[in-house]
Parts: sequence; structure tokens; C-alpha cells
Amino acid sequence: MSDVYKKQIGGDHYQSMVIQPSEFINKNNLPFAEGNAIKYLCRHKQKGQKQDLEKAIHYCQMAIDRDYPDKKDFLEEAEKEKKELEESYKESRRQTEERRSTEWVKGYNKWKKNK
Repeated sequence: MSDVYKKQIGGDHYQSMVIQPSEFINKNNLPFAEGNAIKYLCRHKQKGQKQDLEKAIHYCQMAIDRDYPDKKDFLEEAEKEKKELEESYKESRRQTEERRSTEWVKGYNKWKKNK
């Protein structure tokens, strides 16, 4: 074990462990959420008790949301974007038709004036 893992600042709740969570997390290149979940799972009996388990659950939920987004949420978002695009398209068509009708009238009046 590297000397850096023998030292603990602020308590001794990791000292009794065969491998400190930070060493395990670093050696396995775990992402932030997974690393924190492991940290809180390992120390809950020595330090934060139930609150540490709740924190671990919270970090697990972060990993789930990050890696396995709810298809329902994805579909709802896609449907919302589709609706916004349809509304934007309808408004664009309305404005185009309005310009065309106005331009036609202007052109007709100009033609009539020159006749």
C-alpha cells in the first residue's frame, strides 16, 4: 500500500479496512458516482450510519440516471421536441403565406396602376 493510503485526515473509519475505499476506487478507475457509493457503503457502520447508506443510494441513482436513462423520459422529450418543431413549421408556413398574399396584392396594385 502506498504511504498516501496509510494516512487519513479526519477520523479513523477507514483504518481498519484491508483496502481503503479510495485506493480501491483509484486502482479500478471508477467514476465519481460509483466511487462515492462505495465510500459510503464501506464506512456506514463506523461513521454516518443510515445517512451514509442513503448517500450511497443517492450516488447509485446518479449512476443509473447517467448510464441508463429512462426510455419514457427520452420518448417524452422527443415528443415534446416534435411538437415544438411542428408548431414552428406551422408558424413559418403561416408567415410565408401571409407574405405571399401581401406581395401578390402589392404586385396587382402596381400592375393596375401602370395599366
